[in-house]
Amino acid sequence: MNDLSNYRKSYEKSELLETNIPEDPINLFNKWFHEVEDFGGTEEVNAMTVSTFGLDGYPKTRVVLLKQFTYEGFIFYTNYNSEKGKAIAANPNICLSFFWHSMERQVIIKGIAERTSENISDGYFESRPDGSKLGAIVSNQSEVISSRKVLEESLKQLELDFQGKEILRPKFWGGFLVRPVEVEFWQGRPNRLHDRIRYQLQDDFSWTIDRLSP
Repeated sequence: MNDLSNYRKSYEKSELLETNIPEDPINLFNKWFHEVEDFGGTEEVNAMTVSTFGLDGYPKTRVVLLKQFTYEGFIFYTNYNSEKGKAIAANPNICLSFFWHSMERQVIIKGIAERTSENISDGYFESRPDGSKLGAIVSNQSEVISSRKVLEESLKQLELDFQGKEILRPKFWGGFLVRPVEVEFWQGRPNRLHDRIRYQLQDDFSWTIDRLSP
């Protein structure tokens, strides 16, 4: 047995109080995101977990990169035919979470995912390096393949096929916008008395703010 009961840490880097938070969670997320970015110690500040309910009935979580966030919500990109893409099509209620250990912070976002408009997906796809564009095209994401060699040979052929040509976004690849309905901010504090502030969206699009017991 691997006993991890002595793995302990005292959280003492910051605090989260009702007196210094905005009325909506996007502004607080923006503030935290850039504070973590400026503080350092986190290689990919935009790395997040995306949790979905799979077609097999099991929840599944994977790490994905956040690519944009606006007052509407949070945007990431994927293959719509992938396992996560199919899961979202069947049940758009998903969860995003960020853990920024360098500042002892976590954000958990419950939201409803929808496909971004084609022009937004096109714009992001155009910004990608050619290798990433071709990688998106060649991969039948989440499907079984016989070997890595098959994938690499398919990529080489695509590189030849597209040499000197514009690489357009395939229709099966694009963005999801996650519109938040609940956002919880967690700030580590000493003695496990962590700060937890929860925002919940109301019918009039305002947010209620509550403190949760740690």
